[in-house]
Amino acid sequence: MKTSVLSVEGMSCDHCVSSIKKALEPLVATAAVDLADKRVTVEFNELETAIEDIKTAIDEQGFEVVSYT
Repeated sequence: MKTSVLSVEGMSCDHCVSSIKKALEPLVATAAVDLADKRVTVEFNELETAIEDIKTAIDEQGFEVVSYT
C-alpha cells in the first residue's frame, strides 16, 4: 500500500469529506480528510490505482488538487 498526501482547495464541510471518500471507493482507495489543513491523505495499492486517477476523481467532485506527494 502507498500513502500520498494531497493539498485540496474547496473543501469546507462534512459533505465535502463524504464526497471525496465516496469518489475514491471505486478506486479501492481510502481517504482521511483534514478540512483545517486542506489535506487529504490517501492510502491505495499503486499496482491497481494511479495517483493521477485519485486526483481526477477528487477534481471531478468540484475540488482542486493543487499538489500531492
